[in-house]
Amino acid sequence: MQEFAGLPIAEPEAIGLSTPGLERFVGVIAREVAQGRAPGAALMVARGGKVGLARAFGALGPDGPPMPLDALYRVYSMTKPIVTVAAMALVEEGRLFLTDPLSKYLPAFKSATVGMERAAMRREITIHDLMRHTSGLCYGFTGASPVQREVHAAGLINSSRDPDEAMTALAALPLMHQPGTAWEYGLSTDVLGRVVEIVAGAALGEVLRERILHPLGMSDTAFYTPPEKIGRRAEPHGFAMLDGAGVDRMNHTAPPRFEMAGTGLMSTLADYARFCAMLARGGAPVLGPRTLALMTSNHISPDMAIQDTPLMPPGHGFGLGFAVRTHAGLAPTPGAVGDFFWGGVAGTAFVVSPALDMFAILMVQAAEYREHFRNLFRNGLGASLL
Repeated sequence: MQEFAGLPIAEPEAIGLSTPGLERFVGVIAREVAQGRAPGAALMVARGGKVGLARAFGALGPDGPPMPLDALYRVYSMTKPIVTVAAMALVEEGRLFLTDPLSKYLPAFKSATVGMERAAMRREITIHDLMRHTSGLCYGFTGASPVQREVHAAGLINSSRDPDEAMTALAALPLMHQPGTAWEYGLSTDVLGRVVEIVAGAALGEVLRERILHPLGMSDTAFYTPPEKIGRRAEPHGFAMLDGAGVDRMNHTAPPRFEMAGTGLMSTLADYARFCAMLARGGAPVLGPRTLALMTSNHISPDMAIQDTPLMPPGHGFGLGFAVRTHAGLAPTPGAVGDFFWGGVAGTAFVVSPALDMFAILMVQAAEYREHFRNLFRNGLGASLL
């Protein structure tokens, strides 16, 4: 039997998928490519541990060759779930606790302040806050508040920085909110990555290889693209939006100085499918099932403010490294309660649905149309079931 990403390929109807629905799904994404919203894309849908669809279409880049199934993509924020899984493996070993104050590992954060008035923190940032984005740390490109403008001007989303210098500079900037009071998407996972390095006593890339990438066979996933693999790297039509936001282009051909836990990985459709398959089967061999259940539960309480962003639509909460669907309704796209997912600023996206025993991945490099592609992805996936 043929395989993809270590999973057997099956006829769609044999695993509860609709061939016409999948072809319609492919047609929608292919249409967007043909209309110039991205040079190319790749799509995968699996159910019951078997692959019903794995398809690449369009071109590898502007005027490039056809998109291969093994193309390398900048997955940007889809780095965050991988790093958070590695951090939770340290929690399982008793080397890290969600209740630990961040200052235990990075003392500069003990004196962090809140808002432009530089108010004192009412309590310290915890590791739990970093994983669920309630630390008060923000991105500089997701809004225009004075704090966000100051963070943007600091240029911290930069893999050429020294990691410790970056952490010290970040700790000196104001937080958007008091820790634990609001969900604010930002640099929390980059800080978590530095904590992982300190606890594990190794560079982040090495920790990920040892704990996740090598055990799962994710041989193409790294913080850089080796010269011999450059010919497989997918390129967008342009970098205008990313450059304007101050987002690193991730063009490295060797390990960067700062392996950024929030945005830095390159990966392939097959490699990320191996990661999703691990999540879909409950975490083995990387995590225990109860640990993964904790990660994919909602950790945002009703009294917390939620940043106004399409990243957290109605009917959703956030766990540890993943957004989590909490209601069958309310949301603007189909899905099942308990679905967990995330995406990247270049348009990549994935979703794992325990209720449907299903996962799916979209790989694309089209930052300007990222929300458009994510909505197409979720709508198309909903129409792919029997």
